[in-house]
Amino acid sequence: MTDMMDRTLTRASLIRGGAAAGVGLAVGGLMGVAPSFASGATQGDVDILIAAEIAEALAVTTYSNIIFNAPFFTRLADDDQGYLRAARQEEMSHYLLEKSATGKDSPYTAFFYPHHMFHNARVTLNTLVSLEDAFIAAYLVGVRDFSSADLRVTAARIMGIESDHRTLARVVAPGVAARDGGPIERVKGIQGVRESVDPPNNNGYERTLGLTNISQAVDALLPFVDASAAAKAGFNTRRAFKFHPFTPHLPTELGAFHSFAG
Repeated sequence: MTDMMDRTLTRASLIRGGAAAGVGLAVGGLMGVAPSFASGATQGDVDILIAAEIAEALAVTTYSNIIFNAPFFTRLADDDQGYLRAARQEEMSHYLLEKSATGKDSPYTAFFYPHHMFHNARVTLNTLVSLEDAFIAAYLVGVRDFSSADLRVTAARIMGIESDHRTLARVVAPGVAARDGGPIERVKGIQGVRESVDPPNNNGYERTLGLTNISQAVDALLPFVDASAAAKAGFNTRRAFKFHPFTPHLPTELGAFHSFAG
């Protein structure tokens, strides 16, 4: 972990650097962003949206590499593979929605991971659940801090899908093949506790992780985006994995985004 001064400076750079890149919100984009949103957004709204873009780019990169590069993926049951493929599409849709609001790409497009990520199923699923934990808590910050009801509801709508992803990652764990170290019966998320995957939907209420502002939420992303923070967290800094955007195809239009008004 970095010391407090380094964390503060890096965190501020992460958010404000991205927010500066997002000044001048674009009207249009995915399914048409309402001009009232573009004209009424606060700097705080932009900060949250830029942090969310970084998180979604990281999520897309994570799911893409599980699907295309992780050996254990090919030995999962078809429905478990389907969960992960659908999650990739959904995270890309979230990214494009947020980009349509800021008019800018994520300022970070290459990511670091723990050692053995994508090759060791346990490391991969622990990391995936940890990321989903962080994403859930970050969107709950948006529910609290966005300046408009439309944005708060949008944050809640995305948070619900991140909650699905956390649960489905825990569903996948027992299906990991024996040759890949499975079945995995306990998964460790961001709180560092090895929790049983039975039942996979083990939350009565989503976990806020005690986060009260977006700067705290960004702390969880620092090792994934910053080489110095990655090294201090014990991550593998010899390779950064690139974010490759694509056009998503959601499973059904009934669950698609229609407007910020709901």
